Amino acid sequence: MTLKEISEKITSDEYGFLYYNENLCENLILVGLGGSHAYGTNTEESDLDIRGIATNTRHNILVGKDFEQVVDVKADTTIYSFDKMIKLLCACNPNCIELVGLKPEHYLYITDVGQYIVDHASMFLSKRAIHSFGGYANAQLRRLDNKAAKDADQAEREKHILESLKNASYSFKDRYSDAPSDAIKLYTDESSRDEFEEEIFMDIVLHHYPLRDYAGMISEYQSIIRQYNKCGRRNDRAYTHGKIAKHMMHLVRLYLMCFDILIDGKVVTYREKEHDMLMDIRNGKFLDENNQPKKVFYELVDELDSKLAYWKEHTDLPDSPDMSKVEALVEKVNGDICGKE
Repeated sequence: MTLKEISEKITSDEYGFLYYNENLCENLILVGLGGSHAYGTNTEESDLDIRGIATNTRHNILVGKDFEQVVDVKADTTIYSFDKMIKLLCACNPNCIELVGLKPEHYLYITDVGQYIVDHASMFLSKRAIHSFGGYANAQLRRLDNKAAKDADQAEREKHILESLKNASYSFKDRYSDAPSDAIKLYTDESSRDEFEEEIFMDIVLHHYPLRDYAGMISEYQSIIRQYNKCGRRNDRAYTHGKIAKHMMHLVRLYLMCFDILIDGKVVTYREKEHDMLMDIRNGKFLDENNQPKKVFYELVDELDSKLAYWKEHTDLPDSPDMSKVEALVEKVNGDICGKE
């Protein structure tokens, strides 16, 4: 599908909600491509994903309401509220940060405010990208862990789970009461269970800590482990429908995008330089005759993971986004809306 065809498509009745939904229409500030079309890895069978941002109305701002997002499943479109998008950008959420790094021609509609956000995307970037992108990458790895992965070392798979748990732990400070950085220590060690070579253990030292917050953290840990255990059943279907190669491609793409952020302080969504490699992965070049990832693919992932570990320590990015600039932007945008009669 060409860009001209896409532009014509989003003006059709299928996308009418963009123009008649009370939270969208004149409040839209940015509409762009998402998914494989945005990455440059689309095929003839690829669905069209549309993502965007809309400001809240004057009424909603003044009464403290936020529509958060409008989702149309049939059209595979998600439009985020300005306030929610700002929070997700500050968290370096991979699915949202990519929206500020599209190729110029991949913005199907953009206002001055939307363009300002794109031009000043660096204000949202921080070391949080290490954990957000790392968490998504580990999720892709978990999707590759099915019955075919029984040949892989169990202790290595346990380490992947551990990394997911650590990435989740990094964001706890944003949702739960403060605790010392070493209050919860997660690590792998030799297991006494027959089915494990190694397993994850934890050391906990907490005093006068809210029980509900502790229960929330443990619940998140349990959710990650449960999702990991479900991956095998899901991936039986994924192999059948040829989706494992796509998971493999996205795993590598996430690493590449994270490196751009950590090394150059830029968001690069369209992967022009790595296009051929990513398409080779998507088209099954790294799958063996049994549709299982080849050893060379896991060696590639290990190299990428080592590079991420290096830049985790050597990036010049701050620990957190430049909140003074972010807050000034939010104040300006919402203030201008409220000032309208």
